[in-house]
Amino acid sequence: MRYTISSLACLALAASTVIAGSAPEIDDEFQKVTCGSSIKLTHEKTGFKLHSHQIPYGTGSGQQSITAVPGKDDTNSLWIVMAQLGNTCERGEPVPCGSTIRLKHINTKKWLHSHNHQSPMSGGHEVSAYEGQDDGDNWVIECSNKKDTFWMREGVVKVKHQGTGMYLSTSARHVFGNPIPGHQEVAAHRGEYQAGEQTWSAQEGIYFAENVKEEL
Repeated sequence: MRYTISSLACLALAASTVIAGSAPEIDDEFQKVTCGSSIKLTHEKTGFKLHSHQIPYGTGSGQQSITAVPGKDDTNSLWIVMAQLGNTCERGEPVPCGSTIRLKHINTKKWLHSHNHQSPMSGGHEVSAYEGQDDGDNWVIECSNKKDTFWMREGVVKVKHQGTGMYLSTSARHVFGNPIPGHQEVAAHRGEYQAGEQTWSAQEGIYFAENVKEEL
């Protein structure tokens, strides 16, 4: 099925929508990040959102670029939470800490991806949006709060690339000029490198309520 922002907005009766700029008041059944939800992943240090657009890298793989942007209203910062390659998860199924997922860009239908190409500015691994499907699309959710068993909305996480072991990172020190002025580079780096720039949280978006399985 081809999703659009308009069609997803129609799911508001079954999903929890967080309006940009409002203080989150989250009902119990919407506390967890769930499969099928469309989220905006926010960088903790800068407040920028994980973002993509139909602009390719001029170096490296030449695939669609991934950046981080400050605006809260851009639909190019929405990502659908899906199971790792080869697996499935039901809509509304909560995502456990330590699990492997994929993130699908809602507007271009491409997958958050990484590989061994060098990133254009910081010298890390390039992070791109990839139209194919392979193991380079798999990411592991590491919850910072060790008491959490599931990925919680507004909860701090690190996002580790399964294939390379590198972490999704961005920094105010690496900012693009034209044609995407003000966008921060997003790359993947080792855990000990710029560790304070590798934490994120799921904030605005359209969230499906947690599926609660009744005991027989």
